[in-house]
Amino acid sequence: MTLFDLPALCALRATWQSAGERLVFTNGVFDLLHAGHVAYLSEARRLGERLVVGINADSSTQRLKGPLRPIMPEAARASLVGALRVVDGVVIFSETTAEELVATLRPEIYVKGGDYLDANGQPDFTRLTEGRVVAAYGGQVVIMPFAEGHSTSAIIERIAARYG
Repeated sequence: MTLFDLPALCALRATWQSAGERLVFTNGVFDLLHAGHVAYLSEARRLGERLVVGINADSSTQRLKGPLRPIMPEAARASLVGALRVVDGVVIFSETTAEELVATLRPEIYVKGGDYLDANGQPDFTRLTEGRVVAAYGGQVVIMPFAEGHSTSAIIERIAARYG
């Protein structure tokens, strides 16, 4: 398992940085890990030498998604994401956004999904507050295309319709 607390992850980050390895960082709930998540994380990893994923804690997931979420507890979500070959580290955070994590880790590349684009096809920094942090220190924000047909909400709805 590649679950780290922030001090351990910072030490690892320093090692990677001294070796000239670029850090890619992304974050999210990753509830009911599905093929869209795996494709997204695989694409993100291709942008650098190391990939760290921030996982929303159960408390922040409820604030973001409502009282019925998450389906899977944070430890299980972190374990599943951390088991993927493309992931070098996982950190759980309780804030609603990953701004503090991004400011601390200072990844060279910050990645989010296509649902964070504005009407002009640019990163929507009004919703993507972490992107403002990355831009302020000169990092790169990459928005991955949204994987149509893959969504945790759709999976939950399908399960409820079939077995509810």
